[in-house]
Amino acid sequence: MTNLKALIFDVDGTLADTERDGHRVAFNKAFDEFNLDWHWDEALYGQLLAVTGGKERMAYYLDKFNTEFTTDQDRVELIKAIHACKTKHYTELLSSGAIPLRPGVKRLINQARERGLRLAISTTTTPANVTALLEHSLGADSYNWFEVIAAGDIVSAKKPAADIYLWALEKLNLTAHDCLAFEDSDNGLKSSLGAKLKTIVTVNGYTESQDFSGAELVIDNMGEPNDGFRTISGEDYSSDYLDLALLEKIHRASD
Repeated sequence: MTNLKALIFDVDGTLADTERDGHRVAFNKAFDEFNLDWHWDEALYGQLLAVTGGKERMAYYLDKFNTEFTTDQDRVELIKAIHACKTKHYTELLSSGAIPLRPGVKRLINQARERGLRLAISTTTTPANVTALLEHSLGADSYNWFEVIAAGDIVSAKKPAADIYLWALEKLNLTAHDCLAFEDSDNGLKSSLGAKLKTIVTVNGYTESQDFSGAELVIDNMGEPNDGFRTISGEDYSSDYLDLALLEKIHRASD
């Protein structure tokens, strides 16, 4: 039986509800700064989340939802410039405390550190966004708690491709059987399962109706001792919040 050695976390939607009140708002601020009449409301953004990666999401928007847009600039370079501006606005939102961690996240990470489990990140968001979220929510040195940060364009094929998780496993020098992954979306789950990682899903408002077949456990959040999670599917072993005891049961049962 393999012991649980590491936890690998997605970021957006998993560690914090960053999409609706973070990235979406920052995109709209960037569009305004570039004097574009683009506006992504909550419903449209939910559709755009079908594509992972901010630059890729803007290209998808132009291809599918704003096909009449024209520009004298090179489109790829324009998208890169808007995305850089959006990242600036996003980190400003984080620094203001506007995007807190989801329930149970801080507690679970601290418990894992106390027990000596290794921690990693696997996300399509940029390294700058990861750093900003961690430092403003967990503390100035928290970026260093994560042994591997697999983020952004470090691999060419983004989720739902498995590449970002395979890269993280390679850098950790661990096998999938040594780890558990945490995701919030069907694209994220496809990515982690593609790397053969046992995965726990914490849904959010954008993802709660998606198909999470293959996940070990699907819940509405990680829960706290005095405010437990709601189990959507999978085996929770009569627990109502995620802690290492529950994670180890899930890890052992799925070996």
